[in-house]
Amino acid sequence: MSCTTCSTDKTGTPKGCKSNGTCASGGCDKLSVYDWLGNMTLPGHQKKFDHIEVRFKNGRKAFFKNEKNLSLCMGDTIAVECKSGHDIGDVTLTGELVKVQMNKKKVKVGSENVLKVYRKASQKDIDIWQEARAKEQEVQRKARLIVSRIGLKMKLSDIEFQGDGKKATFYYTADERVDFRLLIRELATTFNIRIEMKQVGLRQEAARLGGIGSCGRELCCSTWLTDFRSVSTSAARYQQLSLNPLKLSGQCGKLKCCLNYELDSYMDALKDFPNTNTWLQTKQGTAMFQKMDIFSGFVWYVYKDNPMQWHQLTTEQANEIIALNKDGEKPYNLEEYSNELIIEEPQKNIFENVVGQDSLTRFDKPKHSKRRNKNRNRNKNKKQQTTNKKQQTNNKQANPNQKKQTQNNKVKATNQRRKPNPNQKKQTQNNKQQTQNNKSKTTNQKKS
Repeated sequence: MSCTTCSTDKTGTPKGCKSNGTCASGGCDKLSVYDWLGNMTLPGHQKKFDHIEVRFKNGRKAFFKNEKNLSLCMGDTIAVECKSGHDIGDVTLTGELVKVQMNKKKVKVGSENVLKVYRKASQKDIDIWQEARAKEQEVQRKARLIVSRIGLKMKLSDIEFQGDGKKATFYYTADERVDFRLLIRELATTFNIRIEMKQVGLRQEAARLGGIGSCGRELCCSTWLTDFRSVSTSAARYQQLSLNPLKLSGQCGKLKCCLNYELDSYMDALKDFPNTNTWLQTKQGTAMFQKMDIFSGFVWYVYKDNPMQWHQLTTEQANEIIALNKDGEKPYNLEEYSNELIIEEPQKNIFENVVGQDSLTRFDKPKHSKRRNKNRNRNKNKKQQTTNKKQQTNNKQANPNQKKQTQNNKVKATNQRRKPNPNQKKQTQNNKQQTQNNKSKTTNQKKS
């Protein structure tokens, strides 16, 4: 999978991170492989497996035999044999893991389909290869114009030039069989190259072109998924998904491959659930199935006469009622079973309302303007002041003698201040005499 901080140029080498194909996310190319046996030594004098895996444009891979025993490593650009001329590709896997991949893809060692490696690519080979890759978009645009002029019901999705620039493979999709003999003649005369037409499915087209899925990640088929298994709508039914084709289909227009990822776990969980078509027979009436929670193990039923009231049961209780109905017995009602359930309320998190995680309805509440609140506070303060003044006036009227008492108290205080204190005068005179005596003593001491 390619990392998010860089992109690749026409030759497949990374531009942005400049890590030369050794990104922390596993590499900058499609269908990259980690050789977990690369650091291990072979037992005894066993020779290294002489087959390698080579990657071409858009994840196309093939196996080749290293007859000349060249020292090749992952990421080396090499020239390999093809049916006409030679091709240029990058080494993606060497050693014992190549044998595992060949067994997985059912390619026999030494078969005629396994071609050989010529040499490591020289600078001249790489220049020719880059020039051929640079012409692909313009050739694809002109080829689509030719297809529309001829009137063929097909779609050219991708073009791949051979490493020597003498041949091009045109990948197309079509719903019906197409006679493209006239198209091959016109393409060969306009571009002066050998033409090969190859029809691919819609999923193979999405894998070659790539893209971003609804989950926000790159498409699985273009990054790591190699086998395209059939996906049916029953996979969505087992997972209780709505059968909306817009949500269930991927960029290829078919059902998403990821619907099969969790299907086995859902199938194992559904083994204990009762059949949704069976009705529960009780003395109060028959009950129909409404809803189920697969991983919690709950089932909801309603009476035919009262479809608004739902009754929650466990799978064990529902199977018990079905077993009683087979024996000819009927329980009294479903409330007996639903009341037995003691559902514990989940503990509330203390740290619910953190920054950025407030409730979605926080903007629905009407906002009160600050001006109105200020005016209300002012009016309240004015009312309190007026009430306080009224109380003061009432108190004055109720106690008319209070003014006279306060005036008398003030007069007494002033008279006390004005009257001289005789003891104070005596103390001041004594203090003056002591100071004079002290001064006379000091003068006598100086004279002596």
